[in-house]
Amino acid sequence: MKKLRIIATVATILAVLILVNLYIGIHIQVLVQAWIPSISLGWFWTAFLTVAFSYMLGRISGPQVLRPLGRLFKVIGSYYLACMEFALIMLPLTDITYGVLRLLEVNLDKFVIEGGTTLLVLLVVFLVWGSRNAWSSVVRPHSLQLDKTTGHSLPLTIAVASDLHLGNIVGNRHLKRLVKRMNEMEPDLILLAGDVLDDSIEPFIRNRMGETLGQLKARHGIFAVLGNHEYYGGSIQQYTELMDSIGIRVLQDEVVEVAGTYIVGRKDKSAESMQPAGRISVPELLAGIDHSRPIIMMDHQPTGFDIAAKAGVDVLLSGHTHRGQIAPNHWITKRLFELDWGYLRKDKLHVVVSSGFGTWGPPIRLASRSEIIKLEIRMEGSMKYSDEAFVSGKPVLA
Repeated sequence: MKKLRIIATVATILAVLILVNLYIGIHIQVLVQAWIPSISLGWFWTAFLTVAFSYMLGRISGPQVLRPLGRLFKVIGSYYLACMEFALIMLPLTDITYGVLRLLEVNLDKFVIEGGTTLLVLLVVFLVWGSRNAWSSVVRPHSLQLDKTTGHSLPLTIAVASDLHLGNIVGNRHLKRLVKRMNEMEPDLILLAGDVLDDSIEPFIRNRMGETLGQLKARHGIFAVLGNHEYYGGSIQQYTELMDSIGIRVLQDEVVEVAGTYIVGRKDKSAESMQPAGRISVPELLAGIDHSRPIIMMDHQPTGFDIAAKAGVDVLLSGHTHRGQIAPNHWITKRLFELDWGYLRKDKLHVVVSSGFGTWGPPIRLASRSEIIKLEIRMEGSMKYSDEAFVSGKPVLA
């Protein structure tokens, strides 16, 4: 029964994709024929369907000699996914406009060329602006006050990033921006809240991204958790060993104490369906630790806020949603999750969900930005870093 459900789901998705791309292809054909009346429909549909399904073609395993071609297909397909979403929004609006103008008996002789040109201009603007949002990162600060103590009066500065999606699209160039911005914070801790990999570990190794990631620096250590894409990639042991070799510990249902603070790392929710042992519950993870100390937990997917709050977690850090990545998808993620992006206070629990640093699929963001989180966590009776007083270029406690 399970296999039948999987086959039915795949068949349904494939059928929908075919219908959607036929709808888009027919519209593009009409426009291209208006520009080039003599174009061969055979060549047009061969080229269009190759582009439309290039992301799926790029994921097919092949001999070593064809892998560069597969990577190219994935890149082309990633951008096409953004164009497809744009088309699914704009083409129905264009069809409705055409129908209304036809009812009003407006002359439509030039509608195809003028309307098509307008859509192409809007598509270029969408891709340029979306690329800017994807590649130009912002730092979002959050100052949190906890009624606990670490045993000293200094606040903790924590740099947080989720959803790097390092692979064939997001690579060393973008990763170097992350390293630079995080190291400039001179953080006490760096936390990576899942989906460091896009899925396959192959481009991460081939492009030696570990060397770049290993340049991150934090006083008390760097920790990460698994996201759903690490599970999809299927190289968890290899990945965790590689991360450990560059000084980044991947926590899998584990708790570590650093700087008088507990860092809790959960396995991703995917483990519940993809690993026989599943994952340990939050209350079990926190059993036996000193709850007078701050408890900061990473859980890639933003779920179970009530459970975390009742178990005594002080700060919960998540990602996964990308805040929809491309509008209007953020309307969907907002309905799917209690918090899909930003900050939420639930009893004594502080929840921060990041829109992520990298991108899945197209390196395009609309109504979403590539971001890094900077947390300043102040404890009971702790001092605050002054924004005004500096001695020798270093902040003075006020």
